[in-house]
Amino acid sequence: MAVGAASSVALTTDSLGANAMAVSRCTAAGLSVIENLSGSNAVSVTVGNLPAGCAGATLSLTLNNGSASSSGSATVPAGGGTVTVTLAAGVAVTSGEESDLVMAGP
Repeated sequence: MAVGAASSVALTTDSLGANAMAVSRCTAAGLSVIENLSGSNAVSVTVGNLPAGCAGATLSLTLNNGSASSSGSATVPAGGGTVTVTLAAGVAVTSGEESDLVMAGP
């Protein structure tokens, strides 16, 4: 067994930090979430009740059925309304699905 030492490496102390900031919202309203099916798989999700204040935001969605998940994203149209997010792969419909939504921007 060989042992080596890095005598020229200087050791210094570092610190970790954290910060918090207020993040504005384009809506606090309830959104409708409807899965669009092909056979027994959800292939896209339509999100509705999006207010005009969210126009231009990127809506990212992940659908998880407990054993498989898929994601996609779409841009909220001018005036709000509805947007359909196409999933990268179909997800089998089960009784215990979870949809996670995040809007970023504009």
